[in-house]
Amino acid sequence: MLDPQAYRDAMSEIASPVHLIATDGPAGLAGMTVTALASVTDHPATLLVCVNRKSPSAPRFLENKVFSVNSLGVEDQKLADIFAGRTHEHFAEKFTHGAWRKGATGAPLFIGALANFDCRLIEVKDIGTHHILFGRVEAVARRDEGASLLYHRRGYRRGDDHL
Repeated sequence: MLDPQAYRDAMSEIASPVHLIATDGPAGLAGMTVTALASVTDHPATLLVCVNRKSPSAPRFLENKVFSVNSLGVEDQKLADIFAGRTHEHFAEKFTHGAWRKGATGAPLFIGALANFDCRLIEVKDIGTHHILFGRVEAVARRDEGASLLYHRRGYRRGDDHL
């Protein structure tokens, strides 16, 4: 069996965009920083995001059945740290940072994001330590400028270099 640390070390070589995922509903507000996200299909528009099952926020995503994906720009590193749990703020306290609005599904959308995806949870698969959340995208918004915040080799990077 492959050593989990060796796997994590190899994965750190892959640069990934940084996103905030957020939810609100009967279970309450919750949000976290993620890099494990992928587009599944564009018709119907569907994406997936991986959430550690041990996260205190995970049950809120499952119960609320809605979530947003908010792609961060380089200026949002502090917000990424807050939602990653690197401060002592939890649940609703995190949302006192940055400007937020409710999306069509009721999920919180970060107004400064490079792109917002407003999703309805349609399926959950449990694999290993994570829930894989599949979301049907009901609305999107984007801004036309700004560099992506990337995570590479366990640190933040600027994602606007062109070859």
